[in-house]
Amino acid sequence: MIDFTIPAGIQQTRARVAAFIDEHVLPAEAEIGARPFFDIVADLQAQARKRGLWCPFIPTEWGGMGLGHLANAVVQVEVGRSHLAAWAMNCMGPQDATMLTLLDHGTQEQKERFLVPLVNAERRICFSMTERAAGADATGMRTTAVQVEGKGEAGGGDWILNGEKWFSSSASISDYALVMARTDPDAPRHRQFTTFLVELPDPGYQIIRDVPTLHEAVERRYPGDNTGGHAEVRIRDLRVPHRNVIGEVGGGFAMGQHRLGYGRIRHGMWSIARAQRALDLAARHALERETFGAPLADRQGIQWMLADCARDLYLARLMVLHIAYKMEHGLDISQENSMAKNFVADMLSSVVDTALQIHGALGYTMDTPLAAWYAEVRMQHLVDGPDEVHRWRIGRNVLAAQRKHGSTASAAGGDLF
Repeated sequence: MIDFTIPAGIQQTRARVAAFIDEHVLPAEAEIGARPFFDIVADLQAQARKRGLWCPFIPTEWGGMGLGHLANAVVQVEVGRSHLAAWAMNCMGPQDATMLTLLDHGTQEQKERFLVPLVNAERRICFSMTERAAGADATGMRTTAVQVEGKGEAGGGDWILNGEKWFSSSASISDYALVMARTDPDAPRHRQFTTFLVELPDPGYQIIRDVPTLHEAVERRYPGDNTGGHAEVRIRDLRVPHRNVIGEVGGGFAMGQHRLGYGRIRHGMWSIARAQRALDLAARHALERETFGAPLADRQGIQWMLADCARDLYLARLMVLHIAYKMEHGLDISQENSMAKNFVADMLSSVVDTALQIHGALGYTMDTPLAAWYAEVRMQHLVDGPDEVHRWRIGRNVLAAQRKHGSTASAAGGDLF
């Protein structure tokens, strides 16, 4: 027997999160643009903390809810219903995956100095890996880190970083930055990089601008709000003490991929929630709208459009739950994560586009959230690795499986049966 039952305890946690979002978060969405964003967030965070709904994936000993991978996946699908929900529960990107990096790779002293204030929402952190010149090829990074002579407090000399970063999300509102830089150009390709924790502000870490993006062009904002864009950063003679190296020297690339792995599956969880909201809007509109003397919902063409959306949402849910199951059991998820990253981005784009189309000209206005979502979801085909890179990786794994096993099944979900 295959048991797809979600344990009762996880269902109860999901219900608590859902009730909080319904009662507090969704109503607060109407305040965006009318009140300062972080005033709204502060009110919601107070409510979330009162209900014990805080940092779902962080262990209880560090101040979180201590949820496992399956429980977190179920909860994050609820969180994804509103951009505000992640802020309310202190699990917003890119802070969430970056906190996990500190949790998994930081020393006890680093966790106490940096992770605790992040969990307490006293500080914010960003991740500076991407570079304009390197793009999706993380091993093409040109930012360098050179260790100076002398001994620092942790038994090593300070590091001097120089280079540039691109699309460092939330850097302009962060107190810390995880910065990846090349420390040994002669090492094997994936051992050339190291991760450093930088305390901000620092004159060596210069934020040039927040790069304007498509979805921000239609985002509602309170005048003067800075909710954290995607920064272009210049790094000039940035001095970092050796004690702020996260993990081992040369271990930065693997650490970055570990961090991105969670980010990809989290995008999947949130995308399912957003797509469900879009489909709900489309179905409601189809039931309420009359054309040529009959409900729009009676049109077979509309029913087919809704059917395709429901089919793809179902597949996306199964993908995410299966990946969460594999994470729970410590199994490799790299192939499945790339496939889900591709499929879920396509699903979300298709569902939002379909919902907008069913609304007709109304969907293209700002009277519904669909136009803003339409602009926002285009990003899912780019963040945490563009579609083409993941498809390339998936295809290579298919060929590798055929060479090794004489079958592609192991690279196409064949471990299921």
